[in-house]
Amino acid sequence: MSTSRIFSQLNRRLRWRPTWREVRYWPLTILPWIPAVIFFNDHVGEHVWINGQSMYPFLNSSFNEDLSKDLCWNSRWNPTANLKRGMIVSYQSPAHPEVLVVKRIIALGGDIVYTRAPCPVPTVHIPANHVWVEGDNKDSTKSLDSNTYGPIPLNLITGRLTHVIWPWRSLGAIHWEEFKGRTRVIKGRRDNAPGWD
Repeated sequence: MSTSRIFSQLNRRLRWRPTWREVRYWPLTILPWIPAVIFFNDHVGEHVWINGQSMYPFLNSSFNEDLSKDLCWNSRWNPTANLKRGMIVSYQSPAHPEVLVVKRIIALGGDIVYTRAPCPVPTVHIPANHVWVEGDNKDSTKSLDSNTYGPIPLNLITGRLTHVIWPWRSLGAIHWEEFKGRTRVIKGRRDNAPGWD
């Protein structure tokens, strides 16, 4: 067999084009997975890119150097169960419901928070089924959070950030327990929250 014949056969195999008979079954293999993927993203979890500097320096730690973004795992499995101060959650923005926001829980229902600018009142008593969220950035002008729109209802919370996936130097679980906040909070009891029955 000559070399030209070998190359022509190899070339024919490399230029494989699926026939109609093979192509028509592709949707039958792909379509059943679409509901499973949607269910997984809505109820189990998804990855979330952290944009902006509101969570700097805890997330996007190199934001001031190269504008890079952190990629995090957002667990959507029962997101409002056992919430604690310091946890990082994702929620729908009260000001723009189509926007997913990532912030840290500072106070729970029943707590009293000493607010920061631009909040017009010095203290806020957190009502039942609400949380107070803030960004980690020391500059309060870099974060639109509860100091702007007040306590958020629990039903806006869509997930909890549990792991950093990218960049590699930050890869691993998010240790929210180590957080020491700047905002002064007087811890209350849930049954002391306004609106608690």
